[in-house]
Amino acid sequence: MTSAVTPKVIEAVQQIRRMRGGSQSHLMRASDGFFYIVKFRNNPQHVKVLANEFFASRLGRWLGLPVPDVAPIEVSEWLITHTPDLRIETAGYQMQCSTGLQLASRFVADPHEDLVFDYLPESLMIEKTHGIGDFARCLVFDKWTGNADGRQVVFLKKPRAVRYSVTFIDQGYCFNSSEWTFPDLALQGVFFRNFVYQHVTGWHDFEPTLSRIEQMEYDDIRAMAQGMPEEWYQSDSEGLRRLIYTLYERRSKIRDLITAFRNSSRNPFPNWASN
Repeated sequence: MTSAVTPKVIEAVQQIRRMRGGSQSHLMRASDGFFYIVKFRNNPQHVKVLANEFFASRLGRWLGLPVPDVAPIEVSEWLITHTPDLRIETAGYQMQCSTGLQLASRFVADPHEDLVFDYLPESLMIEKTHGIGDFARCLVFDKWTGNADGRQVVFLKKPRAVRYSVTFIDQGYCFNSSEWTFPDLALQGVFFRNFVYQHVTGWHDFEPTLSRIEQMEYDDIRAMAQGMPEEWYQSDSEGLRRLIYTLYERRSKIRDLITAFRNSSRNPFPNWASN
């Protein structure tokens, strides 16, 4: 059984810039000196994307995947009032970002020094990127958690580094966003470019993530939700309990879900010979 450590609440001290994307998140500096992507409870997608980001990111890190660390972050009314850019835009109207506990996802880089890209040409990804093999392992995670979005990723390059590193970001649409259901469509939760899967020749390429999930205990999964503010999942404790149990039951479905993607029109694994 996993003994989970409840994430420490940090405080936002400065807004750096607005980020792209439907959740209208912001890059902010926190009281611990690090930078975080902050999603607010009143974002245009749904408050549950904060719960999803928290829960799924902690599951991903437990599995050893390169996903950002997450924590609740306290955003004060003073900071919101004195930062004009901390606004949410919906249907042509603006409102202040919500105060109180928001979701902080650790930024993968130093915004003043490092290079961060959400797209690289195929040649650079093949020749100059660490972690291409992690795309197959992350596919296991995305199929298990029912990620209803395409797999989102960023590439980081330190000033003196030769190669880029891969980080899998934005778990807000795991569990089918606010629905907490699992439609399990073959082309959901996958990266949009096939070549990241071309190295796959068999089930061993999904390890050790596949085996770790299949061997997870119910309490291991439940522990990853500990410390989540109730307002993020609308105090629906029974719904959260059902979600945890569904994830526990879904461990046995992962191979079938990957097989459905394998047999899809995408033909994502051209080097995986038929059995």
